[in-house]
Amino acid sequence: MSGMIGLTAAELAGHLHAREVTSVEVTQAHLDRIAAVEEQVHAFLNVNTDQALAVAAEVDSRRAQGEDLPDLAGVPVAVKDIVVTKDQVTTAGSRMLQGWVPPYDATLVRQLRAAGMPILGKTNMDEFAMGSSTEHSAFGPTRNPWDTSRIPGGSGGGSAAAVAAFEAPLAVGTDTGGSIRQPAAVTGTVGVKPTYGSVSRYGLVALASSLDQAGPCSRTVLDAALLHDVIGGHDPLDATSLPGVQPCYADAAREGAQADLTGLRVGVVRELGGEGYHAGVRDRFTESLDLLVGAGADVVEVACPSFEAALAAYYLILPSEASSNLAKFDGMRYGLRVEPTDGPVTAERVMAATRGAGFGAEAKRRIILGTYALSAGYYDAYYGSAQKVRTLIQRDFAAAFDQVDVLVSPTAPTTAFALGEKVDDPMAMYLNDVATIPANLAGIPALSLPSGLAENDLPAGFQILAPAKADASLYRVGAALEARQLAAWGGPLINRIRPLETAT
Repeated sequence: MSGMIGLTAAELAGHLHAREVTSVEVTQAHLDRIAAVEEQVHAFLNVNTDQALAVAAEVDSRRAQGEDLPDLAGVPVAVKDIVVTKDQVTTAGSRMLQGWVPPYDATLVRQLRAAGMPILGKTNMDEFAMGSSTEHSAFGPTRNPWDTSRIPGGSGGGSAAAVAAFEAPLAVGTDTGGSIRQPAAVTGTVGVKPTYGSVSRYGLVALASSLDQAGPCSRTVLDAALLHDVIGGHDPLDATSLPGVQPCYADAAREGAQADLTGLRVGVVRELGGEGYHAGVRDRFTESLDLLVGAGADVVEVACPSFEAALAAYYLILPSEASSNLAKFDGMRYGLRVEPTDGPVTAERVMAATRGAGFGAEAKRRIILGTYALSAGYYDAYYGSAQKVRTLIQRDFAAAFDQVDVLVSPTAPTTAFALGEKVDDPMAMYLNDVATIPANLAGIPALSLPSGLAENDLPAGFQILAPAKADASLYRVGAALEARQLAAWGGPLINRIRPLETAT
């Protein structure tokens, strides 16, 4: 990919600060790219042309006046549509919120605006972040830029696809059980789930409050670190926000790209591999692991036995919390309202009609499951037991990190599957998150970067996990691996993507 849209966010920032290009030119180039390929990809639910160009022009004016601006000032970004934006529609991929315009910005959106980053638009997603393929969006599926007959992952497939299709150099996603990392894996991009509480959740439409976490999507590890530096930090508006000052993640990435890994202890999680993982995914994982060894890392196998119950625990905890969080969509306060066409218009009947029309099949499935798990007589047997498993998973992570510095695994067991292949098989769909879910249950940070091309010349992902608050380790190790991959591959993996203009 050539021209401005082919540059990384770090490269764009360098050209902008050197005044070799203007933010208006950079933003317009990406808007032109969106216009050219969006019909094939459908990464965006809405594009914010006028406001994005206005912000870009303001940044250019401030820079021309000699103002000292933040690192990413003038670099455009896309935002997942589960993040509320003032005076701009936020739908969470659901007809329940179709046309809803929030009266305030999420904290991370305020941070993006303060950094002078033009917001290109809001990206497509599975309804209320429920899905692994972005096929459960009420507004149609997003397609994988590597092969438009395939899924881009989910729930944040729109953000990952926008970055992979060069429609945006950066995007914000959210990760409840893998919704940043799994799309990154199948689109050949980089995705990071930060430590729980290190990026504010204020202004995120809640799915599962103890699991949801916003994070960066990009094409390089350094770009992800630069965006993480913008959106991270303590927020008094978020009761779960971690106190203290975060380190500079971009510095960690830059350091890692130049460093060897002598003395680094890397643990391969025994339970996150083997049966169910495609051969090509395993082979590419092994090749990346060999690059870490070549950089000086010591690799050992680590057992985390409770991970085998993580998927089952997650799919009790998430629906239970979703059932509680989505109860506010009742047709009374905001969003969709459907009144019955026959009989009396009572609160109960309006609520039933609204939810019947507003929620899609997957949302209804999880709400019903969660309501059942929380019901009298079943709470301890289901939700309570799942929380006990969660504690065991946290203990397994703690024991593992006593032995090693980081843990690694394939990000997802397969490459991108065909659109429609699993949409009617919930269990097959849920299995795509088997390697990513443990990090959410424990609240630890995790990063996915490409490991190479596997089946059908489609990308696979390599996952790195670190202890809570050790996000800098992800960027340091990820950048070190990425640098060696680039040398082995002769350039970025994303450069091998088929041009969308010639795709059928």
